[in-house]
Amino acid sequence: MKGLKKFLVLMLGIVMVFSMAACGGGSDSSDSGDSGETAETESTSDVAAAYNKILEGLNSESNPTDGQLTVATSPDFAPMEFVDLSREGDEQYVGFDILLAKDIANKLNKELVIKPMSFDAVQAAVQTGSVDMGISGFSYTEERAENYFLTRWYKAGENETEQTIITTKANDGKLTTADSYKGLKVGAQGGSLQKILVEEQLPDSEMVLYENLNDACTALMTGKIDALAVATGNGEAFISANPDDLVMTGFQFEVDDLYKNNVVMINKNNTELGEQVNAILDQEEKDGVWDTWYDAAQMLGEIKTVDELGYDDQGNKITE
Repeated sequence: MKGLKKFLVLMLGIVMVFSMAACGGGSDSSDSGDSGETAETESTSDVAAAYNKILEGLNSESNPTDGQLTVATSPDFAPMEFVDLSREGDEQYVGFDILLAKDIANKLNKELVIKPMSFDAVQAAVQTGSVDMGISGFSYTEERAENYFLTRWYKAGENETEQTIITTKANDGKLTTADSYKGLKVGAQGGSLQKILVEEQLPDSEMVLYENLNDACTALMTGKIDALAVATGNGEAFISANPDDLVMTGFQFEVDDLYKNNVVMINKNNTELGEQVNAILDQEEKDGVWDTWYDAAQMLGEIKTVDELGYDDQGNKITE
């Protein structure tokens, strides 16, 4: 049975690599003739410059003398974790959380190994000990705190601070209050903070759960659901990838301060690793790296432009 579970997780990871359709956002590129290829290369170079600069720095600091660090993630949640098919190996998994995982592995003198899987499967993998940790935009919940070692918080822009709902352009301006969702189908990812928020704050809606957020986005665009609950940064990624079809509703969930940041999820019995990661997060906060990482992930995912965030073509922050 263990062998079967490992096989299923592996196959799920492979499927997810190829599931980045229109809903996914990110910097998936394709060839369309010589002139189009040149334009795409130039554009990708600009949006990826800051991310590549950070990644190169982290790679130069890598010194894997103490084995591997296996990190499970659900790469359907831009700008935190998503797939860039222009890259190879583990480096095709990109985003804020991937940079975080790389820095943690470096400071532990380990080789980072990314294990892609569904959001629910990440949590199961951590609980069974088949991976060392889960880094996948997790927010604190009491249930998770009972079942896992949750690290101290880390902050990634507004991604957890603001929780919202996206919908199709046909519903633009119609879903701004909780009452407007009565009887409507609202999608959310299973096991997520958004699921809890929909249950608590939109009790008269019909919630539809999805393992993969790209599938949920496709369901929204094909009329299977009326709206999709998302973290704001993730919603911006979906809209950026589908600007003619999707919009923000303007509805904002009320989010307790406890849930406004992210945590790393570690097996309950591995307190030593948990405390090591806490110390690393403390140092990252002192170093002030999180804002730069989030900017770079947003630009790579084409959620925000280089000009909007104030970066040059070499990935340097422009200061006046």
